[in-house]
Amino acid sequence: MPLDARSTVVRVPKAGELIAASLRRQIITGELQAGEPLPNEAALMERFGVSRPTLREAFRILESEGIITVLRGARGGARVQAPDGSTAARYTGLLLQYRGVPLADVYRARTELEVAAVGLIAVNPDDRIDRLAEVVERGGDLVDDPHAFVKYVSDVNRTIMELGGNQTMSTLASMLLDIMDAHNALYLSTRTEQDSPGVAVALRANHKLVDLLRAGEPGAAEAFWRRHLDSVERYMTGDSETTLIEVLS
Repeated sequence: MPLDARSTVVRVPKAGELIAASLRRQIITGELQAGEPLPNEAALMERFGVSRPTLREAFRILESEGIITVLRGARGGARVQAPDGSTAARYTGLLLQYRGVPLADVYRARTELEVAAVGLIAVNPDDRIDRLAEVVERGGDLVDDPHAFVKYVSDVNRTIMELGGNQTMSTLASMLLDIMDAHNALYLSTRTEQDSPGVAVALRANHKLVDLLRAGEPGAAEAFWRRHLDSVERYMTGDSETTLIEVLS
């Protein structure tokens, strides 16, 4: 029987990739815990029946994914580390940069996720509003420190996503916020003084969001937060054609 013209050649994974997949599965399932050393190279080579170069190829794969760290020298070796969202954010940023995506596009995606999280907090308030209020209250002591205040604003954004309760949305938003944090650092490096009006606006907005949530006005809270984030986007991006190249280069 002739092969379908659409058939493609099946790629057989290399031994290093198969070893990496096996170790990755143990890490992700918790069989190997963060901070725990992997068995030494001799033990792993015997276990998988491979040479040292093949094993080290597997290590390089896992190290590039940020789930192990490899120390060189007599006391070196591979050690498990928890998956870090910054690795995913870096890759996502590079992909968007390669595609020439405007920075404003990242801000708009963040807005959609964060407004949705505000709605989730509103319909399941329990102690979430109090927890958000605790983070919001910290801003008053940071108005004279630009770097600390920018981090505070990011903390508020991340707290909103966390309290929304949807882990997938929170993870996606965290990647976007990592990209935006890089932009904020670049933005601050070009400023010689604190933008007092901008700080005051951000602080008032955070407090107003808490007030609207406490008042049990989910629609008003979502609409207000969308307007606020839209204004942040315009303020921080300016030229809508600004791309991630200027953030991640």
